Amino acid sequence: MGEMISGFELAKRRDEKKALAMIIAGQAFDLFSTIQETDPVEFVTKNHPLGIEIMRHTASHIMAQAIKELWPNSQIAIGPVIENGFYYDISCDHQITPDDFPLIETKMKEIIKADYKIRREVVSKSAAIDLFAKKNERFKVELIQDLASEDVSLYWHDDKFVDLCRGPHLPKTGNASTHFKIVKIAGAYWRGDSKREMLQRIYAISWFSKEDLETYLHNLEEAVKRDHRKIAKEMDLFHMQEESPGCVFWHPNGWILYNLLKDYIKKRIHEDGYVEVSTPQMIDRSLWEASGHWEKYRENMFIAESEGRILAIKPMNCPGAIQIFKQGTKSYRDLPLRMAEFGCCHRNEPSGALHGVMRVRGFTQDDAHIFCTPEQIGSETKKFCFLLERIYKDLGFENYSVKFSDRPEKRTGTDEIWDISEKLLKNAAEEAGLLYSLNKGEGAFYGPKLEFILKDKIGREWQCGTLQVDFQLPEKLGAWYTGEDGQKHSPIMLHRAVLGSLERFIGIMLEHYAGKLPLWLSPIQVVFATITNEFDNYASQISRVFATNGIRIETDFRAEKISYKIREHIIRKVPIIAIIGAKEVEQNQLTLRFIDGNQETLIINAAIERIKSICTILH
Repeated sequence: MGEMISGFELAKRRDEKKALAMIIAGQAFDLFSTIQETDPVEFVTKNHPLGIEIMRHTASHIMAQAIKELWPNSQIAIGPVIENGFYYDISCDHQITPDDFPLIETKMKEIIKADYKIRREVVSKSAAIDLFAKKNERFKVELIQDLASEDVSLYWHDDKFVDLCRGPHLPKTGNASTHFKIVKIAGAYWRGDSKREMLQRIYAISWFSKEDLETYLHNLEEAVKRDHRKIAKEMDLFHMQEESPGCVFWHPNGWILYNLLKDYIKKRIHEDGYVEVSTPQMIDRSLWEASGHWEKYRENMFIAESEGRILAIKPMNCPGAIQIFKQGTKSYRDLPLRMAEFGCCHRNEPSGALHGVMRVRGFTQDDAHIFCTPEQIGSETKKFCFLLERIYKDLGFENYSVKFSDRPEKRTGTDEIWDISEKLLKNAAEEAGLLYSLNKGEGAFYGPKLEFILKDKIGREWQCGTLQVDFQLPEKLGAWYTGEDGQKHSPIMLHRAVLGSLERFIGIMLEHYAGKLPLWLSPIQVVFATITNEFDNYASQISRVFATNGIRIETDFRAEKISYKIREHIIRKVPIIAIIGAKEVEQNQLTLRFIDGNQETLIINAAIERIKSICTILH
């Protein structure tokens, strides 16, 4: 047994001057925790992945303290860390507005400058309830009453402020960063219950460096500029309206884009050995009951009735794919069978969660189901990862990360089945060379999954691709094949998608590219704009030559100044404007003005070849 010392003392002995917390056996602790000197300890600094999370956690308490000092009658509820920052829910007689943000920020910086010592205290539930009841903190009292543990941990800033928390926290308020900003306020029901009190939720972002904060704020501004709904209006791609909530009205240019993306995916999956199928939109509830979706997913399904039967509009495609697999006798020699479907699905998402094409009720998945043997899971995972990586690269996404999502709390199947499926998927992921992080408890109700998260040009992450291992659904629905042993076996079903849904992925691409799509994906590739109407005939003839060469064109023969036309088509994100004036007509040329401002004057055939050379993906 080693000597029992505090994390502070151990950090001092090891000359870890920048330590903020420590990790022992995978668990994070405050530095004032007592440990054995011989314990294997990893110290957390600003540069450690946990460093910024612990700092933000402490900053949320600092914000709560600041609000209490500014408006003493406030009652604090919860204040978790979220991506890029934190928030705190409060009940306050004063309605906080953005005008109050500088006041709160100033008070927070005063608390940081005061450098209060942070200490953890473990007390009994009854003592904690008494403490917060005296402070009139009824939300804290309710939270403590609901705790299963008989001991409660509290965090104090000297004797100035106390909060209920598991921790860990920084050693002092002075260790928190001053590079933060309160960004918005919203309403939030207490404990997410619409029947409970509405609280004020104050959001803040926080970073260790001024540069990181400024970069994030710049990206926030960029995100507003890149809003896909704004860009779609400028490009005349689609619109949404109340009469069909969560469903998309595709305009001609938008439908061109939609089909270009779909055709590209079709090309790639056909090359990769998939067959394409289509299954019905409405299926009797009996099939959804047999699959388990009726029990697990009923509240998200749209229902129709006909002739005394209850039909569900499909929220996913997998039960239908199994029905196709079941037609005829299958042998192990037929596996793997890769069955793709661009299936139109509908899910009853809450109206408040709908957001352009990013969150909809009606959408088309680039779905596929791979029926295989357990031994084929590894090779099929590897094959899918190669396909996914190529598609992402072609679409302009070089960076992605992977999460492994294991069994959720609400699931079907035995622990033995889950043990096997999780082990096989992990082995397959490692065989494919994937580096993944654990996304605990976030698997599908029927099996574990890999989630592929793209990073866009302003650093935002989007979960798109998935690969899910399913031992259960084929067996439930009576799918089988004849094995090498002559016996019946249920196939393993790999559910997989690369884009997730075409609608959402188009929204992601619009924001990623700020509307300036690659030339091969642009609905209109070239607009022919004449300087005056005397050149319209020449432009009309040339535009037809471009069209016969497979280039998507428009003509602009309006009696407007060429500068006005160019400005308008730049707003529309048209990648190339072919300008035609006297010089171009005389020399049988075109001046191609690219969206980045560069210009090239070329003879007609050279201009066509130049455009074709840029469109490398499908040619």
